[in-house]
Formats: sequence, structure tokens, C-alpha cells
Amino acid sequence: MPKQIDHDAHRRDIAQRAAPLFSEMGYSGLGMRRIAEELGLSKSALYHYFPTKKSLFLACTEAVMTYVQTEEVPEQTDDGAADALIAFARKLEPGFAREMALLFDYLRGKSANDIAADPAMRLANGRLRQQVEKISGTADPDAVMCLMMGTLLMRHFTGGELSYETLRPLLDNMR
Repeated sequence: MPKQIDHDAHRRDIAQRAAPLFSEMGYSGLGMRRIAEELGLSKSALYHYFPTKKSLFLACTEAVMTYVQTEEVPEQTDDGAADALIAFARKLEPGFAREMALLFDYLRGKSANDIAADPAMRLANGRLRQQVEKISGTADPDAVMCLMMGTLLMRHFTGGELSYETLRPLLDNMR
């Protein structure tokens, strides 16, 4: 009897296993042949599930954002959302530099309109926005995301010298 395969589950598994490859090697530095080799698949099997590298990247984005979304969200304290938002930023920090490098590699050469319409960008931005809105309770999650991303970027640029505490008064004033 032929082996029964759950196509959707296998597709998700491939995407989950491929996501770290993109983070490690970048978007432009990785081809479908290399991905197939790294995952122990034939190139034709990979193409069976993902007809393009872009479709695989979108599935990887979905896998990563599902993980981010299902991670336990810090609860607000009586002092407001600042503690919870800082805790969320700290969870994002370990892979932040690698993910930003991947993001800029993926976006290289795209116009602002292309980026705004890109399915992976829409998915990632939408999921992050939902998390921030859930944590902060603010009506302006984009402003909070700007503060968090800017802080993560500056922490990277300063070797972690910038304190998360610089966010607290700004976040407290947003409510």
C-alpha cells in the first residue's frame, strides 16, 4: 500500500526546518537546491511542496510568526503595559539581528509599494501588531512597535548598553 502523507503537516514541517536556514544563510544566499540538500530532500520533492523560493519563504514566515504568536504573552501589571512590552522585546532580542539581516536581504531592490504588498511582510507585520496590541491594549500598536524595534536596533548597535528602561516612560505615556 502507498504511504499516506499528511500534505499540510509535511509542508509545515519543511517550512519549520527551512526557517533557520534562511536566518543563517540569508535569502539571496540560499537556493532551492541548497535548501533541499540541507533538509535531506530531493529538489523535486521540495518543489512539489513549494513551487518557488518565495512561497517557501512565506511558509517559513508563517511558521516563525505562529511561534511568536503562540508564545506566552506577558501579562500587564498594575503599573501598566510597560513591563509586559519590555518582556516581549526581550524575547525578540536574541534573534533580532539575524532576522533584521534576513529581512533586509529579502527586501533588497523592492520599492516601498512592493514591500507593503508583500505577503510575508503583511503577515509578519500583522502578527506582530496583534501581539503588541494584545499586550499593550493601546489603540496605536504601530507607535509601540516603532519604539520596541528602535530600542532593539539601538541595543544591537550599542552592544546592549541601551537600557530597556528608556522605553518605560514612553510606553507609559502611550496609554
